[in-house]
Amino acid sequence: MISMRAKKRFGQNFLHDRRMIDKIVSAIRPKTSDVVVEIGPGQGAMTQPLLTAGGVVHAIEIDDDLIYVLQQTIRDAGFILHHADALTFDFSQIASRFRLVGNLPYNISTPLLFHLMKYTARIVDITVMLQREVVDRIVAEPNSKIYGRLSVMLQYYCAVDRLFLIPPGVFDPVPKVESALLRLVPKTSRPLTGEEEILLEACVKLAFAQRRKTIKNNLKGLLQENDWLNLPIDPQSRAENLSVQNFISLTQYLTQNRMIQ
Repeated sequence: MISMRAKKRFGQNFLHDRRMIDKIVSAIRPKTSDVVVEIGPGQGAMTQPLLTAGGVVHAIEIDDDLIYVLQQTIRDAGFILHHADALTFDFSQIASRFRLVGNLPYNISTPLLFHLMKYTARIVDITVMLQREVVDRIVAEPNSKIYGRLSVMLQYYCAVDRLFLIPPGVFDPVPKVESALLRLVPKTSRPLTGEEEILLEACVKLAFAQRRKTIKNNLKGLLQENDWLNLPIDPQSRAENLSVQNFISLTQYLTQNRMIQ
């Protein structure tokens, strides 16, 4: 097997522990009918077990050297390699329905997850390795200091579940942080329209811009004193106290009252 050193600029940490690989693949439960998209296949540690399950695997890799490694070591009719940046990749070109897996680079995980939410209509599920801190933020509930924009937006689009922790020692090089396996299952129906979802994201971003301020202060450019009488939200609450449903109600109110064009 061809091997290479990880590159810091791509946030590379290669998974090498066979027992952990088997555990992750078991959690994914690949089937012969699956179309799987793997982001950051590295040297193919998880790619081959996924192919062994019998499905088609599309791998998205940005690193020229890893492209060469994968081309030389994985020769399977079901393997399709895309030399691309996952942050800008058009996932709609893959298939009408696909499953997404991967070891997401920690330095781009948040913008990448937001990018993937554009394709929830096509995604069956997402099972990815992330920094534990990021996973904890994603699954956090209201009234928590780590509950924030990432929590609200991903929980709006998906059912979220932290599956298990992944110790640093299963990677090479060994990262300084603990990882966790996250599963996201896109919701089959959502209460807001596409335009309203854009407004939701803007409101959530504004609400959490200054966490110590009340929601009334953070949204004073959008809502007047009387508006709060018509909303099921305490204006003295902070953004971290609001549920996903609260933010949905807020967005619907703004839309119905045409307070944002």
